[in-house]
Amino acid sequence: MTLGDLGHSEEHRRLERALEVAGLGEFEWDRSRGQFVVSARMAAITGLPAGPMPADSIRTLEPFIHPDDLAEFRAGVVSQRPAGGVYEFEFRQVRPDDGRVVWLRVAGVMTRNAEGRPLNITGIVEDVTARKLEEDQRQTLMAELDHRVKNVLATVQALAVQTAKRTTSLEAFLQNFGGRLKAMGSANELLTAARWRGAAIDHLAAAELGALAPGQTGWEGPELFLTPRAANALALGLHELAANAVKFGALSVDTGRVNLRWVRLADGGFELTWTESGGPTVSPPARRGFGSTLLEQVTGRELNGETGIDYRPSGVVARLRAGAAAVAPRPETVPEAPVARIAETVATSAGPANLRGARVLIVEDAVLLAMELETGLSDAGAEVIGPAYELEEALALLDQPIDAAVLDANLNGHSVTPVAEALAARGVPFVFATGYGEAAGAPGGFEAPVIRKPYDVTQVAAAVAELLQAHTG
Repeated sequence: MTLGDLGHSEEHRRLERALEVAGLGEFEWDRSRGQFVVSARMAAITGLPAGPMPADSIRTLEPFIHPDDLAEFRAGVVSQRPAGGVYEFEFRQVRPDDGRVVWLRVAGVMTRNAEGRPLNITGIVEDVTARKLEEDQRQTLMAELDHRVKNVLATVQALAVQTAKRTTSLEAFLQNFGGRLKAMGSANELLTAARWRGAAIDHLAAAELGALAPGQTGWEGPELFLTPRAANALALGLHELAANAVKFGALSVDTGRVNLRWVRLADGGFELTWTESGGPTVSPPARRGFGSTLLEQVTGRELNGETGIDYRPSGVVARLRAGAAAVAPRPETVPEAPVARIAETVATSAGPANLRGARVLIVEDAVLLAMELETGLSDAGAEVIGPAYELEEALALLDQPIDAAVLDANLNGHSVTPVAEALAARGVPFVFATGYGEAAGAPGGFEAPVIRKPYDVTQVAAAVAELLQAHTG
């Protein structure tokens, strides 16, 4: 054996190791002899017998290709011929040894003689079944996401129309519609955290009541998870009850209280009871608003049950009875109960925030939201800095006097953390206005209030005013 033979042998061993590590099998098709040689690695991938097999033409190999992929394979052969003898295909194969269907990627290069006639094709085979399955799953998820987004948009549109029909002023519409959107957002946040397998009733109660009136609300009952449809319906129902309690009922005074209790039923469903006490004397409303209609009809039907409201003089009592179809199995991933940072579910009787003279930085990548924030904060008397839509824009604005800031957590894929760190180092307070549902609190672990999207801009203004008061006081 010569030194050249040793070198060639070592190079061959390196190539063998590389093919093995990459999970590739190799083949050689000798066109002049009509012989297709399958390596041991290719045999393991395809189920074909290792060694030579007769192959006079490309059609000899077609029986090993899934019938549904044959037309595309043949078209690929024709289209790739002018490319200089380099071929690449992806197709399904029914393995001859065990009948399994696998996806293969086949790539080869053709060598020709001096007259241009094909001599042989050398190439590799790769099992890409896992990648194809991931692509299929991704397409399925995208289709499901598209379906859910359209359903949400349709629901939002219906809420807007129905709310507008039953309100007499723009201010009332914005308040009612914004609260209902927030209730939907809270339910969807919980469902997303549980991978849309279900949402716990106690988490829905905490999201709606947790920040309303500390010490005046309570809820109890067994662990129960609702389907996505039922969770959204219950979130809207609880919102309507909470909004009414804040405006007219038990939560409109300091002495009032709301208790929420639910029990399992023998048929697999549940019954939830909302009880108000200690508030003003109650009488039935003179007219039925959309909130009552939504609660009694929509929520009841979506829960596959019924809803009833009793306007007792001592306080409103509402009962929601749900069928077994509304209850979901316990999901594998159960999110933590939401942490209430700011009372943002329904509007209170407090007056508008006063930000007169305050210099407030807005960092938000959604242009419409930034415009809304700018208008709302300006109406409250603030001098708006920005808005900044990109991380670089926000960092460039930090060299001027800033009293407070409103930060979106994510700016076109970039974390707002550098801006938050710079503001924290200067002692400038800020609030996060974000669509991310982080149960642990503020993004990045900062000690800062969090307002979840969708929000009413008056909530943001109130949060900024509270920050400034705490900072200066």
